[in-house]
Amino acid sequence: MALQLVIGNKNYSSWSMRPWVLMSQLGIPFQEHKLRFDFDADSGFRKAVAAVSPGGLVPVLVDDGFSVWDTLAIAEYLHERFPDRGVWPADAKARARARSISAEMHSGFGALRSACPMNIEARLDDVGSRIWADNEAVRRNVARIEALFADALAASGGPFLFGAFSAADAFYAPVCMRLKGYALPVSATTTDYIDRVEAAPGVARFIADALAEHDFLDFEEPYRKAP
Repeated sequence: MALQLVIGNKNYSSWSMRPWVLMSQLGIPFQEHKLRFDFDADSGFRKAVAAVSPGGLVPVLVDDGFSVWDTLAIAEYLHERFPDRGVWPADAKARARARSISAEMHSGFGALRSACPMNIEARLDDVGSRIWADNEAVRRNVARIEALFADALAASGGPFLFGAFSAADAFYAPVCMRLKGYALPVSATTTDYIDRVEAAPGVARFIADALAEHDFLDFEEPYRKAP
């Protein structure tokens, strides 16, 4: 039985984006099970996720009835299940560094994630400009991300953070969506990296699907009204 990946709306769900683009980019076959976000207690979303994960959140990877939740756990499971696909870099030190920066993304950058929720469809230059002017914590987050990108790319030579596309790039793909969508000021090195991430086939497919959703959820977009 093929792996199943349970996700939320592609336009909004940064957590869902990570394993989806990782598996797609590395050619790991899976069946997508997309659920429309609805966080009411008795919603279909709540019931469907509860059926596969006690955590009640997406994404969830299901392998022949066995569920793995949380994006880091999913990445590690895929690494063990498909050791030759390049989920993590082959070199031990590069692999440790890739895991370190992925964990940093997983647990950090709260200011950026809170102020700039992912919205692939929208171009939020004016919102981003206000956030950049008023939110020092966001500016600190972006400075750290830029330094992280620059260090990894200098060490690997690119085109991705550790040479070939890996879980580290998948973890930062939603960050790239935020930096571009809110037009936050970044260096040429960061801009070029964002362009390469967007052009990666797995990421490009996710973006195309997100743009095709046309599913406005007001609780995901407090900064604008429904069309």
